[in-house]
Amino acid sequence: MTALAGPSADSFWAASLRRWNAVCWILFALMALGLAVKDQPGGSRYLAIALLGCVMVCYALLDRFPGNPFVRPHVYLCVLVLALGGLAYLRSSYAALFMVTLPHYWMFGRTPRVSMGFLGLATAATVAGTWLRQGWSLEFFSETLVSTLVVVAVGVLIGLWAHSVVDQSAERARLIVELERTQEELSEAHQRQGAADERERMARDIHDTLAQGFASIVVLAEAARAGLASDPARSTRQLCSIESTARENLAEARELVSSAHRQDVAAAGSVAQTLRRILDRFAEDSGLTVAAELTDVVCDQQTRIALLRCTQESLANVRKHARASTVGVILAHRPYGVELEVTDDGAGFVPEESMGFGLYGMRKRLAELGGRLTVTSSVGDGTRVLAVIPLETPAGRGEERDTESEATG
Repeated sequence: MTALAGPSADSFWAASLRRWNAVCWILFALMALGLAVKDQPGGSRYLAIALLGCVMVCYALLDRFPGNPFVRPHVYLCVLVLALGGLAYLRSSYAALFMVTLPHYWMFGRTPRVSMGFLGLATAATVAGTWLRQGWSLEFFSETLVSTLVVVAVGVLIGLWAHSVVDQSAERARLIVELERTQEELSEAHQRQGAADERERMARDIHDTLAQGFASIVVLAEAARAGLASDPARSTRQLCSIESTARENLAEARELVSSAHRQDVAAAGSVAQTLRRILDRFAEDSGLTVAAELTDVVCDQQTRIALLRCTQESLANVRKHARASTVGVILAHRPYGVELEVTDDGAGFVPEESMGFGLYGMRKRLAELGGRLTVTSSVGDGTRVLAVIPLETPAGRGEERDTESEATG
């Protein structure tokens, strides 16, 4: 039935047609029965039945064959206007037909202007047919003209209201489509951002684990090759360190692929022991003096991973750039969170001029946990790296962060 209302009609009209269609056929049948039984005998009865039959046939063609090339909606309305005029002239149930078909002008008219035009023609045809039969009589004015105008006025008001409802419904549908499109675009943007964040996380993890391990292997291999003739025992230890570092890198690579975390990092209360092993390996490989004060803090998995990565990156920077002789590492639990400090007595640098990925990765990792990284250094005066991560519940996040700012400010 949607096709009956035309391609531009709202689904409201289609639903109305489906409901009104059954009512129309019942009323048409009752009107035909009334004409056949109660109307005056003679030619007028058969002519009235013929006019009503034309209306029913046209409506049936629209109902059963909406795409037929003969009876289109406007053709049906024209037939309806002529039938109303003829029935009004014959005085045969024209008022009942007018009431039954009143919604059809709005359903098939497509636009308010066309609907009101056909409704005006139907009113004029009805009034003209009655006038031809009654003339300028009191009955014509009191019964026909007034009642017809009242019915038409009510029909116009209802039709205009229905069209306004349809217009609002169409506008809401358009807004819903735009909202769904915006939601899809936002979802795609979130997916792209999530993919970018995941790539950045993988790059940071690779830099903090595999890249640092490969750098250590290169340094150890060069040292071992240089000392093969002069110090075979030291070269042997360095080869063992290369093997151990390679195995650790292999384990890191497998865990990165499977998106798992290292067991020694994830284990509760193992931060100090893990850092101690890293520092011992660093001291053995680099030959530097390492002074460590490590408190075994209890923290969540992400915080432990961040502390481990910050320590590894800081030690890697010392090995590559600092030319230091002593490194100090302090891990402490403060009222506002956990604090990791790595210092060296090396060459130092200007932090504002540093463009490396390592410091950026540390800052990014700490920021995701609500922490911060402070780098203090100057040329010839060593370097101090301070990582602070708050340890708070979600409810007390704001208050403890304020306390942290006051304590470290």
